[in-house]
Amino acid sequence: MQAMDTQQHLHTAAAPASIERVETFLVDLPTIRPHQLSMATMNGQTLMLVRLYCSDGSVGVGEGTTIGGLAYGAESPEGMKLAIDTYFAPLLLGANASAIPALMARLNKAIQDNRFAKCAIETALFDALGQRTGLPVSQLLGGPARDSLPVAWTLASGDTAKDIDEAERMLAQRRHNIFKLKIGRREVDADVAHVAAIKKALGDRGTVRVDVNMAWSELEAQRGLAGLVDAGCELVEQPVASPQALARLKGKHAIAVMADESLTGPASAFALARIGGADVFAIKIEQSGGLRAAQQVAAIGDAAGIELYGGTMLEGAIGTIASAHAFATFRELQWGTELFGPLLLTEEILATPLQYQDFHLTIPQGPGLGIVLDEERVQYFRRDRRQGATVTAVTAARPTALVG
Repeated sequence: MQAMDTQQHLHTAAAPASIERVETFLVDLPTIRPHQLSMATMNGQTLMLVRLYCSDGSVGVGEGTTIGGLAYGAESPEGMKLAIDTYFAPLLLGANASAIPALMARLNKAIQDNRFAKCAIETALFDALGQRTGLPVSQLLGGPARDSLPVAWTLASGDTAKDIDEAERMLAQRRHNIFKLKIGRREVDADVAHVAAIKKALGDRGTVRVDVNMAWSELEAQRGLAGLVDAGCELVEQPVASPQALARLKGKHAIAVMADESLTGPASAFALARIGGADVFAIKIEQSGGLRAAQQVAAIGDAAGIELYGGTMLEGAIGTIASAHAFATFRELQWGTELFGPLLLTEEILATPLQYQDFHLTIPQGPGLGIVLDEERVQYFRRDRRQGATVTAVTAARPTALVG
């Protein structure tokens, strides 16, 4: 009945609207501390923001973000901007903004991969559709199963004492009681000792998980997983690169093995499920190729008896809340989420910040994404405005770059 009501609302409320202009720009924001991963250390975060201006006056916003520029994968914020300006925009201009599946099919046929950029566009399309219909994105995606999400915090300073102090502050503030530790830069035994010390300090007040970001060999992982079990760790994320190696590790030790980098959309999820490659899927909307693709990954995992976790690419507020809307629709979400990206940034770009309290993130119920950008702050942190570079905006009337 809920889905029928949503479709009726869409049919009656969504006036025909075409895409008139596509705007992209980069926003550079500092982080509260260095964020150490096995492949990079982040001292700031760059957001690629895209706005779709529609003929009825609605404007949708989307975000493309990566971890450590090109250190994590093949897309970067700068590359996403260039791809959208050059290849995506001509396919979008003049198109029916409400026909999201048809538009995404057009993009997927004409443009290979570029999953992060496609996710940004799909997010903006859903945000604009929500503005037209008065519905939140979670409703447009089929309806939410929950209105808030548990959120883990990542401890990634690399310093055991600092990580313990940080975890204690999060517990005292009732902001997080699930902690994920970034490991993989040191020797296996040193990493295990780091995890064990933090878990011992937290005791039963907080759960501990680790993310190795593919840094271990299979032999190192066999030794590491055994040590992590003894340390009281409950889950290890992508300890090795190969899906086949993940499958061989799963079930060898009393710890959940989670796939992350191995998941690049529905096809990879199906391939992992076929070989029994993971206990848990870490689902990311960008890595999946969009919000609906993330739902497909979740459905594959659900059908295969693989449990679900809502992951992050350390997105800012836009990508984070887009993820939250998608994760809210999952039938199961056994391992919660790690949608803490905006909390890692020192600067707020929303008029009303996202609500984190009692270890959860509340999902906004307003139209579209349910957020409003603080335009003054966004403009201040735009890279082109700070460096005096040119602004790119593509319009239906003038398909070449505008200089502003």
